[in-house]
Amino acid sequence: MREINEIPAEKFRFVTPKPQQEQNLPGKHIGYFREAFGRFRKNKSSVVAGVIILCLVAYAVFVPIFCQTSYSVALTDTTYLQYTKLKPRNKLFVNWGFWDGCSVKTISRGNYLYLQGIAQETGQPVIKKVLKETTDTDGNLQYKCRVDSYLAKGFVHMTLSRAEYEKIQAWEKANDLQVIYPAVEGQSDANIWYKANRKGIPQLDSQGNYVNQYAVDETGNFRYAMVTGDGSSYRCRVFLYNYFQYRYGFEPSFLLGTTGQGQDILTRLASAARFSLVFALCVSAINLLIGAVYGAIEGYYGGTADLLMERITDILSRVPFLVVATLFQLHLAAKVGPIVSLLFAFVLTGWLGIANITRMQFYRYKDREFVQAARVLGAGNGRIMFRHIFPNALGTIITGSVLVIPGVIFLESSLTYLGIVNLDSSTMTSVGTMLANGRQYLSTDPHIILFPALFISLLEISFNLFGNGLRDAFNPSLRGADQ
Repeated sequence: MREINEIPAEKFRFVTPKPQQEQNLPGKHIGYFREAFGRFRKNKSSVVAGVIILCLVAYAVFVPIFCQTSYSVALTDTTYLQYTKLKPRNKLFVNWGFWDGCSVKTISRGNYLYLQGIAQETGQPVIKKVLKETTDTDGNLQYKCRVDSYLAKGFVHMTLSRAEYEKIQAWEKANDLQVIYPAVEGQSDANIWYKANRKGIPQLDSQGNYVNQYAVDETGNFRYAMVTGDGSSYRCRVFLYNYFQYRYGFEPSFLLGTTGQGQDILTRLASAARFSLVFALCVSAINLLIGAVYGAIEGYYGGTADLLMERITDILSRVPFLVVATLFQLHLAAKVGPIVSLLFAFVLTGWLGIANITRMQFYRYKDREFVQAARVLGAGNGRIMFRHIFPNALGTIITGSVLVIPGVIFLESSLTYLGIVNLDSSTMTSVGTMLANGRQYLSTDPHIILFPALFISLLEISFNLFGNGLRDAFNPSLRGADQ
């Protein structure tokens, strides 16, 4: 075999290498948040939870704007307080036997005749249907029937000014609806217009009809008003159902019913949800700000600074939140109000969780190559902390902040439910306050507490699923773990 040194030099020549073209990878560049969103969309339960949260937030924002809000203003009017504990009613289902404002009750014969008396005078069927007739242990007849809670309110005595009385009369003629009915002397119960015994049971005539005892004037005509005082006001029997139409311009129909104070649950719950959500967002934002700065300093500097700051967090974490909230309400609420004092209670120790998360993330990233490169290039500590490390830890920190929201709402509801915090007024309330006010009606009118309970349950479950989805999307290494 010929050796290389035996080959003549003229046989060799230089080869000019061709310039290598840079190959572009197919597809577009995907950013961090876009990639996280792609992972989040694959978590179906979290997506559904996010949709539910959006629906609940939209309900809290738009219902008070577009729905009838004059009910809250009318709370100062004692006549409106008569519309208490009305059942949920939708006009579309009135003739379908459900969601029609009726409730199933077992009543005695006396109460049956009492309700039939209202129907007899007004021409409106108070008892929609008799389901069953039974007798009690004493042999008295009882009726299981569906009673219209709107019409069962019947009549009230109302003192009207002369101008208001004439205004109602003009409205009656224009709308062909009767609001003021003939007066009855000597009866405190406005619904008893007929002859009755001392127990209020009607005394029927030989044909089984009610016998009226309307007041009449000198000419024998029915009197619709009893003049009081100096003659400037009238005491009248007013049919509440038609009076509502006169007052507000439409028939009473509350989709979720009314509370024990006569407040529309639909708009009241939306206002309560709006307050609870805004309050929770404020608490979460403040805790995020304090916790992020505190945890960043701990994690970045470490050493003695971290040791001293951790001891402070250890002390604060042992402070019972319930005790703090109670003390703030007892001593601070009188000066700054219950909402501000409750905010202080949440902020006092609420930032500790965010600080711990931020501290762990800074320990995780502060020795990475890109941080060392920034330090070599002369970047200051503040720039490295909040321009290089913090954006990389932002996903996990945001996830922790989102999970703070349902916790704040639940704790606020617990405090108001227990009566430690009172946020109830004619213009403001919270979901927990509605739960507290509705517990006394749990056995008789469960719808008063049902809808606030359903709202907060959906909100808590949805936020937890949504937060877990965010955690898995922003930090896949923690998928399925408890953080």
